[in-house]
Amino acid sequence: MHSMKTQHSHLIYLYTTSACHLCEIAEQLLSSIQTSTTVQTIEITDDDNLILKYGEIIPVLYRSDNHKELHWPFTVDEIKFFLHD
Repeated sequence: MHSMKTQHSHLIYLYTTSACHLCEIAEQLLSSIQTSTTVQTIEITDDDNLILKYGEIIPVLYRSDNHKELHWPFTVDEIKFFLHD
């Protein structure tokens, strides 16, 4: 049995926390991009390991397929390249 994948799909995570103005800017940049890629927001304060890893550097975008990260500051063009790299 053969299965055919018509579209490469992966999840993008946005590591963030409440009351983070840079995270809000990152969310606005993401929402301005037309993409079919799913972006899931992850609240780092729910996980001590995430606080240790990302607490000082959020917002961070993370790709589930290749485990690459895009750290703030980033632009719309950098996000587009990151999503489709």
